[in-house]
Amino acid sequence: MYRRAIAPSVLAASLLLVIPASAAGSVPGAPGIGDPYYPASGNGGYDVSHYDLRLQYQPQTDLLEGTATLLATAGQDLSRFNLDFGLEVSEVRVNGLKAKFARSGTQELEITPASAVKRGKPLTVVVKYAGKPSEFKVDGWSAWHRTPDGGVAAQEPDSAIWWFPSNDHPLDKATFDVSVNVPDGTQAISNGVLQSTSSRLGWTRYNWRSNKPQATYLATLAIGKFDITTDTTANGLPIVNAYSKDLGDNAGAARASIERTGEVTEWLEGVFGRYPFNALGGYVPNVTSGYALETQTRPFYSPRQFANGANVSVVVHELAHQWYGDSVSVDGWKDIWINEGFARYAQWLWSEKEGEGTAQELADWAWSIRPAEDAFWQVKPGDPGPENQFHGAVYDRGAIALQALRNEIGDEKFFQILKGWPTEHAYGNAKVGDFVRYAEKISGKPLAQLFETWLYTPGKPAAPTPKSSAASARSFAAPQQKDLVEPKSWKKIAATDSVHDHGHGH
Repeated sequence: MYRRAIAPSVLAASLLLVIPASAAGSVPGAPGIGDPYYPASGNGGYDVSHYDLRLQYQPQTDLLEGTATLLATAGQDLSRFNLDFGLEVSEVRVNGLKAKFARSGTQELEITPASAVKRGKPLTVVVKYAGKPSEFKVDGWSAWHRTPDGGVAAQEPDSAIWWFPSNDHPLDKATFDVSVNVPDGTQAISNGVLQSTSSRLGWTRYNWRSNKPQATYLATLAIGKFDITTDTTANGLPIVNAYSKDLGDNAGAARASIERTGEVTEWLEGVFGRYPFNALGGYVPNVTSGYALETQTRPFYSPRQFANGANVSVVVHELAHQWYGDSVSVDGWKDIWINEGFARYAQWLWSEKEGEGTAQELADWAWSIRPAEDAFWQVKPGDPGPENQFHGAVYDRGAIALQALRNEIGDEKFFQILKGWPTEHAYGNAKVGDFVRYAEKISGKPLAQLFETWLYTPGKPAAPTPKSSAASARSFAAPQQKDLVEPKSWKKIAATDSVHDHGHGH
């Protein structure tokens, strides 16, 4: 995943102090899930298990009309609860009865059911809404991409609020059914498996299903005119790739990269274990942004990723996230290293496989080209802060940390950890500290100091040299090393860094 959208939708935590209880024994759910990076993200008091979205979109006008049904369970006696959403709402029902609703802040939809919902009881919420997603702005920007023939929802950490009401934080993952009605001749792309299509009176409906838990920011919607290719993996999983018909000069390079999705996934299964989802693919809409995003089962790629020719490395990165980031999601946004450091390291391993530079050579180079006084070394990948959540240090210093781990514990234990971790935490959430403890358990070594040095200590650590190698005798005291040669894959991998330009306003 490479893009970045520093979520500006932050409400003061003091909102918690001014919401009165409206029913004896029942209290409102919190307006945030408790993430210190983004206090307004997510909500408290309930847990969503499934989203059913029935949508209709008119590309000419950007009008999106929807009915969202959320299946949830109350985690407390609820007098009121919030959803995160930005479009205009016309009606809300809770457990079949009309509910009162009001706006709060930039993204909060406060819902008061006809009667309080008891803890542990089912909660069915139906929200009817309509609006033009491109006109909804948060601090002047939109996560909705308007394209010449439609629109696209793909951003991080926020995109859901532009197209469906949700508990918008990775801690509350759910399964999804997304049904989209669009004019004939236009396609609708989403996550998972295309269950069916049907046409009536000039409109075509696409029904997509994502049957494993999915974070809300990983849900995607792309509407436009696409060339679509389909295939199946050796294991029988469907592959669906989609390319805007107007990609121009980037079309060939995009296809040459993304059509290798099945091959890359097969290789990644050897590194990370069995692929965790029910479908594969990728899509390239005609957007002006420069980033890519690991939207679950079907990553989003900007055309600019392929401006200099095919780049399979970015495909490796986004597909690696299907294990590290999608199946195992962050517990809080400060844990972003578990996503980005590992996806970057997957690119290094691909380079190693392709004979274009080993992970050690890439770690040496990434370490050597940045002098000690570079601000790069002041960012802490294990807790970078919201302003640096997608900083290059989270990627490169984060990947160097993994090479340091590999050197410390040896290849056998290292690759056992890479494969075991996403199995142990499949479809769940995890913190950086959870990974450190897991690595210590599998390796049998104390590793807290290694991770403290590489993930939490500002400043440039000593280079991560192999223990049993002539390379360990090298001195890395000087910022520039005469004996180091830029790995062949470096520029190709560095080209994917443009995704740090998240493209506000696009």
